[in-house]
Amino acid sequence: MVIRRALAAPEVRGDDEPLTEEQVRGASPVARLVTARPWVMDAAVAAVVVLVGLVGAGFAWETVGGAVALGLYPLDSGVEESVVTTWLLGTAVGATLLLMRRARPLTVTALLTVAALASLLADGVLGVLGACLACALYSVAAERSATVAWTTCGVVLTIVTVALWQWQDIGLVEILAWSGTPVMAPGEWSPNLPEPSFSPGRRSGSVLLLLALLVLGVAVGSAARARRLHAADLVERYRALARERDQSAALARAAERQHIAREMHDVVAHNLTVMVALADGADAAFERAPDRSREALRQVGRTGRSALADMQRVLGALSPVGGDGTEPTEVDLSTVVERFAVTGVPVTATGLDTTLPQDTAVRLAVLRILGEALTNVLRHAPGATSVEVAVRRTPTTVEVDVLDGGGTRAGSGGGTGRGIVGMRERAALLGGHVEAGPRPDGGWRVHAVLPWSDDEGDAR
Repeated sequence: MVIRRALAAPEVRGDDEPLTEEQVRGASPVARLVTARPWVMDAAVAAVVVLVGLVGAGFAWETVGGAVALGLYPLDSGVEESVVTTWLLGTAVGATLLLMRRARPLTVTALLTVAALASLLADGVLGVLGACLACALYSVAAERSATVAWTTCGVVLTIVTVALWQWQDIGLVEILAWSGTPVMAPGEWSPNLPEPSFSPGRRSGSVLLLLALLVLGVAVGSAARARRLHAADLVERYRALARERDQSAALARAAERQHIAREMHDVVAHNLTVMVALADGADAAFERAPDRSREALRQVGRTGRSALADMQRVLGALSPVGGDGTEPTEVDLSTVVERFAVTGVPVTATGLDTTLPQDTAVRLAVLRILGEALTNVLRHAPGATSVEVAVRRTPTTVEVDVLDGGGTRAGSGGGTGRGIVGMRERAALLGGHVEAGPRPDGGWRVHAVLPWSDDEGDAR
């Protein structure tokens, strides 16, 4: 009979590469560079703001010149220099503040809002500060919750919109309408125009543009935050699975160590106990019955070789290399009982020829429990007047009974208790149980019940 037992779960490699958020997101080399060095992106944004501000300052100069040509400003007001200076100053302030947006997004947003109010109040222009506010709100949405981001967006939009409506003179509509207007000669200039200089309709265009920029900044920032949180969640799940895998491997190794201890106890303790008893008997019978002594010594050798073979099979099955993952074990109840009978144990056995189920776990459990029970008799009840062994098979269970009448001499020691624990563990793994304890009329009884099923078509 061959017992096949699955090998323990493989040990988790210690050099596994950890999963990172960049791998989950599939980031490009540029994105990985920005993640590793955030200041690169901050510097790039500031540089783009400066570039757009310089280009916008040129358009602002032409726009104010066109407004002067239309008679909206006096010719000698110097408004061109004032507007362009305010525009460039706002550009410099916005670019500088954006360098700090990643560390303090809410603070930068507040300061940019103040700068926008100052620019509108001073010369009626917002410049690139609207775009700077959108970038700052992107950082707020990327770092804070959606509630904080949209609340901040609403507050900024309300404040700047009110300021635009009250103070803006040069906006997007004015730039599109008045830049490139030919400058009139002093004699052709006339301040009498048929409509107001800065109508609410023109300011509505600036408000809509500001609204689009701020909403876009918050939306893109929220999407970036969602992607980051999703990647972090996937990484955490991966790490949880890795921890669970490590714990499963550790549990498998612990179970394997427990299995080794149980098997080695069964193989070594049982056989050594028999060998010691045989050797003592051979020594006692050496003078008066040399034939019995010689037979006992031969039995010592056979028992030792059997134990060595069993131990090699157990260790071979447990070895990750060199073993084929199987544990051959001969289930021969008669051999087990005869081995103890040779030592002088008065065994009376019934049912040893019972056909055991094909379930190899049940067959091995019967063998080990019977061997452990007889070993305990030999060790703890030497000189027992009777030992009864009974093996029975019912339609649903296999039962093993070992009863002894008590020893007439002192035992060899108290033992470690591992034998009874091992029997109970084996039975529990199969859904059965083992009862072991003293009998009312003296002696000891071991009663094991092992359930089995006929799922594989085992004939009864």
